[in-house]
Amino acid sequence: MIERLLVCRAGGTDPYENLALEEALLNRVGEGELILYLWQNERTVVIGKNQNPWKECRTALLAEEGGHLARRLSGGGAVFHDLGNLNFTFLMPAQDYDLPRQLTVIQRACRSLGIPAERSGRNDLLADGRKFSGNAFYKHNGKAYHHGTLMVDVDLDRVQRYLSPSKAKLAAKGVESVRSRVVNLREFVPTLTVEQLADALIAALAEVYSEGTGNREQGTGDRQQATGNETPVGAVIDRPPIRENLPDLSLRDQSADWSWQSVSPGPVQMLNVDDPDLLSLTEKYASDAWLYGPKLPFTLSVEDRFPWGGIELQLNVNEGVIQTAKVYTDAMDETLAERLERRLIGSAFRGEALEERLQGAALPDRQAADLRSLLRKAL
Repeated sequence: MIERLLVCRAGGTDPYENLALEEALLNRVGEGELILYLWQNERTVVIGKNQNPWKECRTALLAEEGGHLARRLSGGGAVFHDLGNLNFTFLMPAQDYDLPRQLTVIQRACRSLGIPAERSGRNDLLADGRKFSGNAFYKHNGKAYHHGTLMVDVDLDRVQRYLSPSKAKLAAKGVESVRSRVVNLREFVPTLTVEQLADALIAALAEVYSEGTGNREQGTGDRQQATGNETPVGAVIDRPPIRENLPDLSLRDQSADWSWQSVSPGPVQMLNVDDPDLLSLTEKYASDAWLYGPKLPFTLSVEDRFPWGGIELQLNVNEGVIQTAKVYTDAMDETLAERLERRLIGSAFRGEALEERLQGAALPDRQAADLRSLLRKAL
């Protein structure tokens, strides 16, 4: 039974720090507690736990333009975050996980702002038939979270730019994203800000969890199988009111880049910014092993023709490293294929690593530039 509501708002926009804080909160959420975590990432593509980054995202372009690739704990598809997007996470003990109620908080907050929010059968939230919020779920060690995006004023050109996979032929295992028609909430409320939406979410949280009904909003949503603890639509829950109105409580840990707010009586717990667990989690989320290392083997074939000849590269990649390489070419240099194969095998399948390998192949400048262009198609 949820008896205490807390809100944690991240002040930074680093995706690795924000994902680390999310996991740290999951580890620390107590019995009877629900934490609403609100956060933003700057120019980031976040992929699901079981996705292949090269199949979902133009990783090289994203990196060149100062963006970040991140991988979350939950499943589902790839999404783009910028400062026009607000991310939310509901964290609680698994026995208190109630997907319809959690979605009701989002839906009611949006409707309070004049947005015609409705649920779809895929646990997405729609307005005028277009998606503005995608949701994903995770459960571990008796704790659970439900998180998602809220598109206020996202740069839709960048969504298309970064989430359009390369044209290289890629045969890969892993979950693929399902593309949907999306919409920014500012299309419905032109003056809407992320801050206003965040405030509406906090108000709706207090309101919905002070009621005894698991889901008073109209709409449908899939039964989320991650926890098995969802409340049937319309079911009555015997829970005491938590708080009818928001208290005047807003505490700030000056040493950390986030703030806590209690939406129910009681002291506010704090996480220290130099907490060892938080630091190690940040390192994990930023590591190549986490971003590129999951065992999702794939083969890739990319080809092109240049003034010096045609070339086709066939690469077998596993755990982010090129395991085998085969080069076919009609170039006059009969040693080119063998030299490239030797240089590519064992390289990390990322731009900088591949650049270094090509530099060591002693290629003419024009040929090296063309090969860099060819490999870039795969990234």
